[in-house]
Amino acid sequence: MKNRVAIVGAADTEVGVVPQYSATQLYVRAARLALEDAGITKDQIDGLITCVSWAEPYLYHAEMIAEYMQIFPRYCMTAPAGGGTTLAMMHHAASAIASGMCHTVLLTMADSQVSGLSRNKAVELMSTAGHPQFERPYGPPIPAFYALLAQAHQHAYGTTAEQRAAVAVACRKHASLNPAAQMRKPITIEDVLASRMIADPLHLLDCSLVSDGGAAFIMTSAERARDFKQKPVYLLGVGEGHSHEHVSQALSLTASAAKEAGERAYTMSGLGPSDIDVAELYDCFTPVVIIELEDLGFCAKGEGGRFVEGGRIELGGELPVNTHGGLLSHCHPGHPGSMFSITEAVRQLRGSCGPRQVDGAEIALVHGQGGIMSTHCTAIFGRERV
Repeated sequence: MKNRVAIVGAADTEVGVVPQYSATQLYVRAARLALEDAGITKDQIDGLITCVSWAEPYLYHAEMIAEYMQIFPRYCMTAPAGGGTTLAMMHHAASAIASGMCHTVLLTMADSQVSGLSRNKAVELMSTAGHPQFERPYGPPIPAFYALLAQAHQHAYGTTAEQRAAVAVACRKHASLNPAAQMRKPITIEDVLASRMIADPLHLLDCSLVSDGGAAFIMTSAERARDFKQKPVYLLGVGEGHSHEHVSQALSLTASAAKEAGERAYTMSGLGPSDIDVAELYDCFTPVVIIELEDLGFCAKGEGGRFVEGGRIELGGELPVNTHGGLLSHCHPGHPGSMFSITEAVRQLRGSCGPRQVDGAEIALVHGQGGIMSTHCTAIFGRERV
């Protein structure tokens, strides 16, 4: 897969509270903006991938979006998505292009978790995670599962609340430079620790946002990519790792299949952690970033808490992380969350991020995870083929 496919168009919709568009309209708006960015029409799309919408579910969702847009693809699929699956769908698209199944794939994902759902319905949907026999009867919502991981990492390695808070502070600092971000007011470590407790030891500001919004990107072969409007961003490596579905069955609460996903992406690309200029990591909760940094090889196991201290993951630091603000501060409309990491990586490698631009960014790593640290996918992108 190395050097065989490229992203030639990428775009986000408005995010946050977006009542003027339904979930379906956000899918289509993101798609149209990506088409415009690529300088092509919908008639040049012969592959389409979407994710399941909570606000407006359809039995055959991708086919419905194709119908809505009057696209007639020869490759068409919908995934339940989740953070890891979103990136894995990009892996599918790349494989479809490399195999000749199709030539130009549009991936568009969106949802309206604020405007399209009542509060009670949102809570109900977010409470359906967990094993029906061994977990769900005890009533833990999603934050409680991630609090379990935070407690385990804290117990094993002494990770502190202040270290977790540093992740949220870095993301908000980057979001303050991003006019599209949902939450832009800077915060301090003290602000995070003073925010209300959600699930011990996670405070409100340790938790990702709830948002409306969508994003889309367009992929084609590396050979054809030179003919598009934008300078292509090449896929250099990709890998997946799948360790469990239910957290009660996880082999570890402090390590994840991000390790295997990252190793596979590094092997394919011929690159390593020291080659990465900017990282867009799944940050549904602050301890997730700490675990991912360890498992992706940016630091040793148990050192993630220390790695995020002192501005090391901020712009100008050793490894800028989530330069758009991430799920913690840019937006999190559910399944599409990792899409914004991909579109941000594309912008960083194009050099078009303005005040949040990472100087000289040539290699970007994007990592998504779904479930409760269950399904992982890592992708490495470059400005040039390597």
